[in-house]
Amino acid sequence: MAYVEPVSTERELIQNNILPPKPHILLAASGSVAAIKFGSLCHCFSEWAEVRAVATKSSLHFIDRTSLPKDVVLYTDEDEWSSWKKIGDNVLHIELRRWADVMVIAPLSANTLAKIAGGLCDNLLTCIVRAWDFGKPLFVAPAMNTLMWNNPFTQQHLDSVSGLGVSLIPPIAKRLACGDYGNGAMAEPSLIYSAVRLSFESRAQPSGSGFPLRD
Repeated sequence: MAYVEPVSTERELIQNNILPPKPHILLAASGSVAAIKFGSLCHCFSEWAEVRAVATKSSLHFIDRTSLPKDVVLYTDEDEWSSWKKIGDNVLHIELRRWADVMVIAPLSANTLAKIAGGLCDNLLTCIVRAWDFGKPLFVAPAMNTLMWNNPFTQQHLDSVSGLGVSLIPPIAKRLACGDYGNGAMAEPSLIYSAVRLSFESRAQPSGSGFPLRD
């Protein structure tokens, strides 16, 4: 019988520097009806990257946890201090900020946009952003009613976060959840994934791989 060489696992190939390490992508959802697509978004990214997920309390009204990939852990506000007992213990929003190569907030609600623009940090998602290293990519995909999208506050807030280096994945025009037709719907998960991956891989690294170099 012919001897068949064992097939190396993806993890072994990465450890042996045959494949580049998978990027660490932190996906976050805030309180918008578009959060019903969060499971689909996680599936898009999980085939390319290591994914962790964060959800605000409001977004949980729309997220079906069973729709998430089995290997994606979903963190909520309740997890923030659950493992912290004493000085020196890990703090979740700091650990997630350190772990992530890229953060993607999709959907980004008008409320969370305003919080980020003002530097507020009253939940797990906004605490991560407040601690974020803006030398690393942070993408936002807004989702809100057309009247909210067209409100002058929205442009002010977008200008503010843009000044920090946050990248905007613009909303699209379609029939909205309220029945109105207009701009404000979150971009489709496949488009968000493509935009983030293209941008990430175009960021040239010294190795030429386009992937982060980790210790």
